[in-house]
Amino acid sequence: MLRQVAEGVLIHESEFCQSNAVVVHGRAGVLLIDPGVQNHELACLANDLSDSGQTVVAGFSTHPDWDHLLWHPQLGAAPRYGTARCSASVRDQLSDPDAKAHIADHLLETEIAGQVPLDLLGLITALPAETAQIPWDGPQARIIEHQAHAPGHAALFIEERGVLVAGDMLSDVLVPMLDLNGTADPIEDYLAALRLLESVAGDVDVLVPGHGSVGGADQVHARIERDRAYVLALREGHVPDDPRIGPSAKPGWEWVSDVHDGQAKRLARRSERDGTPG
Repeated sequence: MLRQVAEGVLIHESEFCQSNAVVVHGRAGVLLIDPGVQNHELACLANDLSDSGQTVVAGFSTHPDWDHLLWHPQLGAAPRYGTARCSASVRDQLSDPDAKAHIADHLLETEIAGQVPLDLLGLITALPAETAQIPWDGPQARIIEHQAHAPGHAALFIEERGVLVAGDMLSDVLVPMLDLNGTADPIEDYLAALRLLESVAGDVDVLVPGHGSVGGADQVHARIERDRAYVLALREGHVPDDPRIGPSAKPGWEWVSDVHDGQAKRLARRSERDGTPG
């Protein structure tokens, strides 16, 4: 079920990890951002759009994690965009002929095993490097690219609607998850990304994270500061005072503490090996 969060902007929240698909109405159709996870949800989204007389004229994946690269035949054959670095990462992943099988195997450990459509995974069209806006006939969607959570990660700022689609950042349930594989300084990369998001925060009325609850204007700076405090604590080797981990985590999200422990250990090993923070 689509829910309106701003004029011409609707979301669908998946049952899996509170994943948020975002629909932005344009003149000739809709822009669909990170469309969803389970097959029945994607089909329902396609049906809802069709029933309202809307077609998908463009798609966008905020980053190259599998759950942001999915699609459904009923959504049509519109171009699905990603940043140049995101698209390169996807091509690299899919160069492994067993890539989809690996994802399916990983999903066997979850409640959505066998329910994720992988046939159209990752069919992303690379936008030229430094592209500033999504090329479509609708409200301007500014691309805020950075190197934080994943290669070529990008938030979209729908300026006319005051909506920031943050990808896998600024969540109220997930802690910042750093890209610990592809960058020399993941801590500074993340802090730099938060500064970029902070530069538009004053104009944001609605914040839509990739996973978690939609936030209002009063939540934007608060979530940026919470994520910054978490990352700085990681850099200093401290245990963060963060409601998303430990006993205060929301029910069903206790596993986020394991994510935190894992990346804290990896950063500690990296620091010991290289002699640098983080």
